[in-house]
Amino acid sequence: MEKRYFTIGMAGHIDHGKTSLTKALTNVDTDRLKEEKERQISIELGFAPLYEDDEIQISVIDVPGHERFIRQMIAGVAGIDLVVLVVAADEGVMPQTREHLDILKFLGVKNGLIAISKIDRVDEEFIELVKDDILEELTGTVFEDAPFVLVDSLSGKGIEEIKNVIIKTLKEQEMRDAKGAFRLPIDQVFTVKGQGTVVRGTVYEGTVEEGQVLKIMPKGLEVRARQIQVHHKPAQKAYAGQRTAINLANIGKEDLERGDVLVSSEHFIVTKTVDVAIRMVEDLEHMVKQRMPIKLHIGTAEVMGRIVFFDRNEIKEENGEILCQLRLEEEILTKRGDRFILRRPSPQETIGGGWVIDPRGSKYRFGNQTIEELEKKKEGSPKERITAALIEAKSLPLAELIKRTALDEEILIQHLDNPEFVFYNGKECTLRLLINAIEEDIFDRIQEFHLSHSMKTGINKAELLQTMQKRFPKSLLDFVLENGIAKGVFNRREQFVFLASFVPHVPKNWSKRTENLLEEMKKDGLKVRYLKDYFSAAGIPENLVFDLKRFLEEQALIVPLDEQFAYHGDIFTEAVSKLQSQTGTEFEVGEAKDILDLSRKYMIPFLERLDAKGITRRVENKRKWVS
Repeated sequence: MEKRYFTIGMAGHIDHGKTSLTKALTNVDTDRLKEEKERQISIELGFAPLYEDDEIQISVIDVPGHERFIRQMIAGVAGIDLVVLVVAADEGVMPQTREHLDILKFLGVKNGLIAISKIDRVDEEFIELVKDDILEELTGTVFEDAPFVLVDSLSGKGIEEIKNVIIKTLKEQEMRDAKGAFRLPIDQVFTVKGQGTVVRGTVYEGTVEEGQVLKIMPKGLEVRARQIQVHHKPAQKAYAGQRTAINLANIGKEDLERGDVLVSSEHFIVTKTVDVAIRMVEDLEHMVKQRMPIKLHIGTAEVMGRIVFFDRNEIKEENGEILCQLRLEEEILTKRGDRFILRRPSPQETIGGGWVIDPRGSKYRFGNQTIEELEKKKEGSPKERITAALIEAKSLPLAELIKRTALDEEILIQHLDNPEFVFYNGKECTLRLLINAIEEDIFDRIQEFHLSHSMKTGINKAELLQTMQKRFPKSLLDFVLENGIAKGVFNRREQFVFLASFVPHVPKNWSKRTENLLEEMKKDGLKVRYLKDYFSAAGIPENLVFDLKRFLEEQALIVPLDEQFAYHGDIFTEAVSKLQSQTGTEFEVGEAKDILDLSRKYMIPFLERLDAKGITRRVENKRKWVS
C-alpha cells in the first residue's frame, strides 16, 4: 500500500488551549518565538509531527487564535486535511471560534472533530451545557456531526483518545493528489547558516525530489531543491500533505516572501483577474459594495484587489452563492477549484470566501448574460471539464483525469469516446486540437530549418523537440511526430527528421557555382586537383565549404578519396566499372594502376575507398571483389 501523508490543524479562540493540546499530543512546543513565549499566544504557525506508521504520516499545525493574527491562521488552514476545533470547557464558543468556523467552511475543509479542552476546570454538568452550546453553534457546519472528545492537556486526560480518533479518521480519508504537478505555497522563508535559503510550507499536491529544478511563481525564478527536510529529518522526497522545508539553491532570502508558490510545472496559471463563486458570512457588519477594496487570502498569499459584481451593486444579506470576479493588484498562481477567503481591509473583518471557477477571467458586461456565462463555466459539462483539464496538463493518464475532473470512471470513458479526444501509448489521453497544433508547430520548425539549411537532410530529433518539451510532455511530442511520419507528413533518416516533401538542394544563389565546380571535377577525370582548389576556383565562400562538401558527398555527386582529393561521382562509378570489367575475381595494385593509368598518389586512396565502401576486400597484397 502506498504511504499517505496528512496535515491536521488546531483552530479555535485565543487561550483555549490549542498549543497545549498540540504539545500534549506531540511533545513539541510550537510556540518558538520569544514574543510568543512572553505573551503566551501563537503569532506564527507552529508545526509538529503527530504520528507515523507504515501506512500514514500525520503532522499538526497550531494556528494562531488572536484576531490580529488571522492571516497566519488562513495560511495554515488552507493546507490541512482535518481540523481539530478546540473549545475551552470554561468559556464555550467565543467570537474567534465563530470566525474560524466561517473560514473553515469557505476553505472547504470537510473533516473535523471537536476537542473540549480544560475539562479539569469545570464539573460534568457544566461540560454538558458547553456541549449543547457548541452543537447549537455548529449546526450547518462541517462540525455538525463531528465527534466530541473531552481533553485536559495538563493532566493528559483524553489525549490518547483524541489521537486515536484523528488516526482512525485520516486512515479512512483520501490523501491529496500526489501524482499531479508539485505545488507548495510558501508560508515561511529563512536562512540557515552554511546552507542558505530555506522555504517551508505544506505540499498542496504532487511530489518533490532532492535535486529537482523548480520555479518560484508568480516571479518566474528558477531554483533547485538542494535538500529536503520533513520535521527536521532529511528526506529524498516530499509528498502531498506533508509539512516540508526545502533548502533552495540559486536564490537569496530577499528574493522570496510568504505567498510565493514553489512549483514543478509551467502549466499553473498566473493571473490578476479571477472568476469566482463566493458566499458571504451570515452576519455582515458592513455592506459589501461594487468594486469595494478587498484582501484576498489564497494559499499563503495575501493580495489587495477589488470585487466586481455583474448582477448587483451591493450586498448586505445573502445566503446563496454569488458569481463575480476579483481584479487583483498583484499576480497570483491559482487553478480551478482553489479555495480562498475575502477580508475587508478596513475595518478588518472576514466578509466571505469561495472557490475559483476560472483563473483566466476576462472583462465582462454588467448583466444577466454574464451571470449565465459564469453559471455555465461554473457547472461545466463533463466534456468541458475534461477539455479544461487537458488544456492545462496537455496529456493525462486516465486515473489522473478522473481526479482532475471529479467524474466517475464510467462517465469519463463514455465522454472520451469522441473524436475530439485521443488515447495514445495505450494509457495517455490528450486533445485532437493539441495534436494538430503540435504537428503544425513541428512542421513550421522543420520547414524553417530547411530554409536555413537546405543542404542538410533534416534536423536532429533531439534538437527539434528540446524547446518544445518545456510546454508539452515528451511522450506526447514523440506520439505526434510518429503519427506525422505514419501519415506521410514527416520522414526520418537515422536521427534526422525532415518534411516528406523536402529534397536537399544547394541554395539557389550558389547552384550555378556548384555546377561549375562539378563540371571542372568531371573534366579532370581521375587526375583531380586538391578539392579545396575546386571550391576556391568556383568562388564558394569559406563558411559554405563544409556544408556544401557534406551535401555533395551525401548526394553521391562527389566521392572523397581522402581529406585532400575527391572524384566526381560519375567518374568514380566509371572507374570502378572499368576496373571490374578488366580484372578477375581479384587483382593487385600494379594491375589496377595500369588499367586506370593512375600514379600511386591517387591509386592507394582510390583502393582504400573501394574497401571502405565494401566494394572490395583487401587480402594480403591483393583486392577481392565483394560483389
